[in-house]
Amino acid sequence: MSNITKALLLSVVAFGLVACESNPPKEAPKKVADCTYPSSPDVAAPDWVCTGSVEGVEVSAQGSERIVQGEVDAAQTFAMASARQKLAAAMKTRVQAMVTKYVGTTGAGSSATMDKVNESVTRQITDATLEGSRLIKSKTAPDGTMYVLVGMDSKQVQKAAETAVKTSMNNDQALWQQFKAKNSKDEMAAEIAKQKIE
Repeated sequence: MSNITKALLLSVVAFGLVACESNPPKEAPKKVADCTYPSSPDVAAPDWVCTGSVEGVEVSAQGSERIVQGEVDAAQTFAMASARQKLAAAMKTRVQAMVTKYVGTTGAGSSATMDKVNESVTRQITDATLEGSRLIKSKTAPDGTMYVLVGMDSKQVQKAAETAVKTSMNNDQALWQQFKAKNSKDEMAAEIAKQKIE
């Protein structure tokens, strides 16, 4: 091997080493979690924080509140109040679906009457209807925001639906008259509350 060839070979090797040092190896991109805290978007959170639901709880909702000056109990109270508002909206939708399904299977009433019945029933879903709701899960994000999940199991949902339907029947008797030809109020309310909604 000639001196020129050796010099060229050493130059290529030296250049390659310098090039390797100036380009550090690329880091693997960070995997983004499927669910992160809205208040801490770089931190993975339990799935229920994003979905507002967990298996085994028929109707649920998530709420959150920032913990201020170490007032954990106050933050939890406000977070649960927020979650219960969302839970009431979810229950209204669910009970409307139960009533619609029941009326659809019995063939009673027009769609206009159905709308009025649904409106009457959903007006009856109040805080009292949600008294069976309970705290399911709680988690505090790194930034101090507390997240809670409030929910009701299937028996509680059925009882709340039945209560709302009975109250509606008592308050709007003329509206319900055509639906109760075969059943008593209690029987019909129980039948409506048993409707399974997917």
